[in-house]
Amino acid sequence: MKGRQVVLSKRLQMLAEMVTRGNTVADVGCDHAFLSVYLVQKGISPHVLAMDVRKGPLAAAREHIESSGLNTYIETRLSDGVEKLEIGEAETLVCAGMGGRLMERILRAHMEKTRSMRELILQPQSELKEFRMFLRREGFRIPAEDAVYEEGKYYFAMKAVYAGDAQSDGQSRADGKLRESVSSGPTDLQSIYDEYGELLLKGKHPVLRQYLQYRRETAGRILEKLEAERTERAAERVSEVRRELTEIERASGWFEA
Repeated sequence: MKGRQVVLSKRLQMLAEMVTRGNTVADVGCDHAFLSVYLVQKGISPHVLAMDVRKGPLAAAREHIESSGLNTYIETRLSDGVEKLEIGEAETLVCAGMGGRLMERILRAHMEKTRSMRELILQPQSELKEFRMFLRREGFRIPAEDAVYEEGKYYFAMKAVYAGDAQSDGQSRADGKLRESVSSGPTDLQSIYDEYGELLLKGKHPVLRQYLQYRRETAGRILEKLEAERTERAAERVSEVRRELTEIERASGWFEA
């Protein structure tokens, strides 16, 4: 491929490595299309649909694609989520760089299209617990997860595939030993899985371990300040932060087993 070869950030590289080679990709919220260009340049995807709801970033994406000489392989579309995507046009949907609630809205808006994908490569920037719950309740399973730390921020990514076997909050696939090590019951364990990622915990991912330490220290500082305030409102928050610290400690137990 002609043109300057793209070098991705760690968070985008993590997404690229999750894409199944040979799949056509719909890059939703493509921004400047760095990921789209990389996927074609590296021969990971034969064709990419670079989609964004904003005209400015999409124009910049188009310029980047043209300068790379990849017009034949990458098509740009102005689209609110997957609105302008037809079923069967892509096997992989990539969605990243936005909050979990917005990402959930995008996937919910056209659930028939979402479920038709062979895989979803997702990187919510916030509300991870709620987002994992949404996927599980809608019948998606997560066969792969990863995490990176870059420029002072933690990024978590997951591959989701539609399995049609939605789980309730009370279900758990953990064996007795693991259940005993981190939780008093399956509902509590599922809550920890939703918050931190079942595969990241089971794999003792080093970035998750670092993230848990960060969360522990942050919550500890907040608790110290709240306890010093001695107000009714602060007392309510103290209970919330203590619950958070308890869950962090339970999750951290995976790394000590």
